[in-house]
Amino acid sequence: MALTFDRGASCFAKLESWKPGKSIHGYTVLETRHVKELELDAIRLKHEKTGAEHLHIARDDSNNVFGVGFATPPDNSAGVPHILEHTTLCGSRSYPVRDPFFKMLNRSMATFMNAYTASDYTLYPFSTTNPVDYKNLRNVYMDAAFFPHLRELDFKQEGWRLEHENPNDKDSPIVFKGIVYNEMKGQMADAGYLFWSKMQQYMFPGTTYAFNSGGDPANITDLTHEELVHFHKTHYHPSNAKFYTYGNFPLEDSLEFINTKLQEFSPITPPLAEKIVKPFESPLRVNLTCPVDPMASPEKQIKLSVSFLTNKATDTFEGFGLRILSDLLTDGHASPMYKALIESSLGSEYSANTGYDSSTMVSSLSFGVQGMMMEDAQKVEETIMQVLHKVKEEGVDPKRIEAIVHQMELGQKHKTSFFGMSLMQGLSSGWFNGCNPVDLLELNKNIDRLKSEIASGPFFQNLISKYLLNNPHKLVFSMTPSPDYGTEVAANETTRLMGKTSVLTKADKEAIYQQGQALLKNQEQVEDVSCLPTLKVDDISKKTKTFSLEHSAVSSVPVQWRPTSTNGITYFRGISVIPGLTPELKQYLPLFTDSLTSLGTHSRAMSEIDDEVRLYTGGIRVAPFLSTNHSAIDSTEEGVSFSSYCLDRNQDHMYDLLGSLIRETNFDNIDKLRTLIQGNASGLSNSVAESGHAFARTNAGSRLTPAGHASELYGGMTQVQFMNVLSQKEDLSEVSQRLKEIAELAIKRSTLRLALTCGEDQMSRNEKVVSQFISRLDARPVDSVAQPGFTPSYENSFFELPYGINFTAKCLRGVPYTHEDGAKLQILASLMSNLYLHREIREKNGAYSGGAGYSSTGGLFSFYSYRDPSPKKTLATYQDSVRWVLDRKDFTDQELAEAKLSIFQRMDAPVSAAEEGMVVFTEGITDEMRQTRREQLLKVTSADVKEVASRYLLDQQSSQCILGDKE
Repeated sequence: MALTFDRGASCFAKLESWKPGKSIHGYTVLETRHVKELELDAIRLKHEKTGAEHLHIARDDSNNVFGVGFATPPDNSAGVPHILEHTTLCGSRSYPVRDPFFKMLNRSMATFMNAYTASDYTLYPFSTTNPVDYKNLRNVYMDAAFFPHLRELDFKQEGWRLEHENPNDKDSPIVFKGIVYNEMKGQMADAGYLFWSKMQQYMFPGTTYAFNSGGDPANITDLTHEELVHFHKTHYHPSNAKFYTYGNFPLEDSLEFINTKLQEFSPITPPLAEKIVKPFESPLRVNLTCPVDPMASPEKQIKLSVSFLTNKATDTFEGFGLRILSDLLTDGHASPMYKALIESSLGSEYSANTGYDSSTMVSSLSFGVQGMMMEDAQKVEETIMQVLHKVKEEGVDPKRIEAIVHQMELGQKHKTSFFGMSLMQGLSSGWFNGCNPVDLLELNKNIDRLKSEIASGPFFQNLISKYLLNNPHKLVFSMTPSPDYGTEVAANETTRLMGKTSVLTKADKEAIYQQGQALLKNQEQVEDVSCLPTLKVDDISKKTKTFSLEHSAVSSVPVQWRPTSTNGITYFRGISVIPGLTPELKQYLPLFTDSLTSLGTHSRAMSEIDDEVRLYTGGIRVAPFLSTNHSAIDSTEEGVSFSSYCLDRNQDHMYDLLGSLIRETNFDNIDKLRTLIQGNASGLSNSVAESGHAFARTNAGSRLTPAGHASELYGGMTQVQFMNVLSQKEDLSEVSQRLKEIAELAIKRSTLRLALTCGEDQMSRNEKVVSQFISRLDARPVDSVAQPGFTPSYENSFFELPYGINFTAKCLRGVPYTHEDGAKLQILASLMSNLYLHREIREKNGAYSGGAGYSSTGGLFSFYSYRDPSPKKTLATYQDSVRWVLDRKDFTDQELAEAKLSIFQRMDAPVSAAEEGMVVFTEGITDEMRQTRREQLLKVTSADVKEVASRYLLDQQSSQCILGDKE
């Protein structure tokens, strides 16, 4: 029986035909439930032969999701779940090619493809709107998960190996190599991740959570290929598997297909892991060392948190209540922990583990800070406990509880284009730890019970007493920066390496050399990949998807309207161009936009305003705005963008809040300004370790175009350094003055344009309220300022950072969006990434990732590498890749088709209602321009690609940037 949809009632027209006990395609239906608030039906099934679990979410959504996951709790920190996740995707029984996963990225129109390792499970999900694509990817994923080759050479490449530094030179030193090994060196250099992972180790001793499932580099080099194969045999089995499907494709098709594959297996009893920690008899204190942050104040680099063991995952309502309690205590300017810890300047921002963590069988709740002085450690701990005692005694402001419930209601109505994927990610931890996943979907049931509990007694105070004040399982965990940390990590690696190389015989060394040669040969091999399924260029729509837009002027301000079904929500966005902003003021612009939602006004504290923002809107966002002209890459628009959304009934409140923040922000609130600067400086510094390739690319492009220069000032390494300088200033009067100067230039009627997305029945009401909003803005005209001329300059940059791993980038100038060569450069970047750079940078050099990209709107061609052990070699690879394009034979039709598919999968990905029509509003790119671009991409030839490689990349001036180790 095919499943059909009927909007307004159950997603299945005949849900009753899927009653518990029904048997279909080797499955038994366990449960069906309609979840009204999310407009979906959930069906839970069990595979009769193997015991595999299956959750299907039926919903009228074309972006269908498939996922298969396995419980993979580790019993050491050698990273076997993570390395297995990588190696599983390196070829399988039906698809015996080297890396079918990466090759399918370019043979598909997937809206999402990935695999990831959590602390106790591994998941392989994808999403697509195309039924043929769905079946193709499902075939590849199932074969990879259940029937992988797991070749030893793939394990050596993806995990770790001993190899000559130069594989072709027997006299070069033998070193550690491996993609995951280098990835985790970079991950462990991330201060936030290091703090969280080490805290888990001490919070859950004697359990699987005390081990790092991603792998600690100090332990990864203990893992053997035999252990990897055994782990797959015992864990990647249907009896240990959970399947997830979502969307409007027929469930029967998936069940029939999966059942066919699972018939090869007999049931087993999956390995058990210890997940329940023995409760502490008394609180535990642990202090470890961590790297020094070279950009932050040396006196304020201590991190400290206080963590408490809480509820079992299976008590879903208790977890629901604790998550809300965590938000009440920590979230927003009005929260007591924020006031006591952050506004007081005890810390610059919360520690990475702050909040409720339900990723473990028994959850935990943590409160902490980073950017703290050593002498304040005891005071931070005492302050945390004082806040808990105070809230226990005084209770919680009912208005804040109401605001959180409002956010839940708004979240149910605000649907993103990746709703199915986000549902799966939200359910997975609980599901793998014994929860009924359908219970986790029923928000309204939990909200109704919450209201009842609050009405009958001090619900949140009781949770505080039970879990936070009278709980011996308490961990006070801190990290102190040590200037010797990096040296000690490097010495540990040297000692491990010496321990392995010192016992090598002559025969062992010859075997290592031969293994390196075999790996090189394997990487260089030109494979026949015809076994892999693929979409064709003909599957790409020839027509650009367009949205019906209307344009009007409200009080002389241009307004773009997108009337559509929004589930009772109004989406608002504004852009105000600021002409003539000086380079000095541009550095302050990110701080200015953050100030509008952080400092409060002259008449009201930000804590009071923030409560109303949460009570009536989905949040207010203000950010620097930057757009390159679609026909001239040396012409830009710069200014401020601001946006919000709300339930239709709250339009008046939303516009009132926006207006007051824009007009009345108190830039003289120096205490709040200092808190904001310290938090921004800390957050930016912490983000470099995770996104170093993006910072390198921004810096490399900063002298090539005006937009590149502005991007560096707004969010590059220049901004990171600038905010850290400001964070160490005692006197902020000059900073306050600069913000006032920007306020005099920003958000004027004459430089403003607005966009609204709402139901057609709400347009007239919105127009009336928008008119009132505009009437309160500054009506003084802004003098037009001619944009100064721009001359590109080409320089290389290096930023020394204590990561033990590197990030690189190289940028060259291209052409504007409307230039016909832009499409050719896009295809070129895809071909270089997929056919050359992936192999050279990732497979051979051992970086986690690397490739090329072309910004169609920004007009920059860029190369990048991420967590790269060999940056100089990578920079040479960038240059070699151009020669590779020009010297090779013509690209085949299949190679061009795959490059085009990889581009169109991003271009044609679903967008939420809030994003419909935004390209023309923000960039000025019309439907006609987009259609022309589409046609240009579809007709790109091999000759076109070679021609633009020669014109724009060969022997052209460029800028390069490296972030990382000085050596």
